[in-house]
Amino acid sequence: MKRLDGLQVCRLALFAGLALAPFTGPAVSPAAAQASGCEQIKTFLDQRKALVERLNKLGKKPDAKSACSLLTNLASNGSSTLKWVDTNKDWCQIPDAFVDGFKADNSRVTKFRGQACNAAAQQATMQKRAQQQQQSNSPFNVAPGGDVLSGPMKIPQGAL
Repeated sequence: MKRLDGLQVCRLALFAGLALAPFTGPAVSPAAAQASGCEQIKTFLDQRKALVERLNKLGKKPDAKSACSLLTNLASNGSSTLKWVDTNKDWCQIPDAFVDGFKADNSRVTKFRGQACNAAAQQATMQKRAQQQQQSNSPFNVAPGGDVLSGPMKIPQGAL
């Protein structure tokens, strides 16, 4: 299934609205709808397109931390877009098929975001453990009160 870019979606929404206008009663003209803030969806979709392009540039095996960050931004964009669409769907004549497809897409993004962020958290935990293990095995591991040359200072045991 081919994905539509922002301009194609706006055109689809506009043409779908024009095609359904005779059946839905009095409708707002496309010019009036655009003048009334309906063009704001293009901003949301352009931002989404840019985020998807950045995500695609990460390659087939992206760094989990980078993927988490971008997918978090993409999920946030999707939530904002859906909130706007729910408020303006009727006025801007946005087809139900677009809304349903967008909700499904945002649901997948949210799922992938969770997976990427979990992987990033696991990587961070493993890196921290590896650093701690490296430090504990280091020949220069110095306990408080000691120095690098003589090592940790030992407290005498027994009676003095």
